[in-house]
Amino acid sequence: MQIDRFEGRVAFITGGARGIGLGMARALAREGAKVAIADVDTDALAAAERELGAVTDVASVTLDVRDRAAFAAVADDVEKRLGPVTLLFNNAGVITSTSPGRMNYESWDWVIGVNLNGVYNGVQTFVPRMIERQSGGYVVNTASGAGLVALGSGFLYATSKFGVVGLSESLHVELSHHGIGVSVLCPGPVATDIVSNSRKLRPPSEDQSTRARQVMATAEASLAQGTPPDAVGTIVLDAMREGRLFIYTDASMAEPIRIRTELLLGAIPSTLST
Repeated sequence: MQIDRFEGRVAFITGGARGIGLGMARALAREGAKVAIADVDTDALAAAERELGAVTDVASVTLDVRDRAAFAAVADDVEKRLGPVTLLFNNAGVITSTSPGRMNYESWDWVIGVNLNGVYNGVQTFVPRMIERQSGGYVVNTASGAGLVALGSGFLYATSKFGVVGLSESLHVELSHHGIGVSVLCPGPVATDIVSNSRKLRPPSEDQSTRARQVMATAEASLAQGTPPDAVGTIVLDAMREGRLFIYTDASMAEPIRIRTELLLGAIPSTLST
């Protein structure tokens, strides 16, 4: 499915007050879409609402994407204020690097809760409404290059993002029957503050090892040199116009994907014994 216009549509973006989410919101606003941004950072929300409000109709809502009841409530509020949501961007995410030697349920529940369950909660909240209205729509789920190949971003983060890729691939096929497009954004390094923001939100029980802290410091430095979030917003809208399933922000995953694909194909038996 493809999107031929954005003007007049209503978009809902989680993690929309900063980083990639704000980059997508800016791109949508420039195209004439009405924008609802959801985030846990109230100060960032206020600043983003002031900025976007000078361009288009905007609504900002405080939302923890793990909270299903709150998701439904803000959806009702946004649609009452702006109109039916036909563009959904499940973008909120956190990152951490807990070593297997220090794994715990609280860290698992946090990362999976935000990165994977948060995406599903967005789908569960808005997609049935799109189907019932029979007017089509589009869903973009933010995964990561780490959702295609595990490259040292931490097993919790990789697991959550692999889940988002699988969910998106499946929905891409199944929602096409309802005239709803689905893409999965698998960015390489993007100049966001996800590491520092996640550090503020992580569970108190998360006791990172020295190596894990070093991994996160390296990731933070790499991200600072990455693609600007505003450029990612433009990339996403262009991909929606073409109806592409996978959206990349650069070519950094090309070689890791090739190597993983060769490993997968090489493991297939040439003959199956009975």
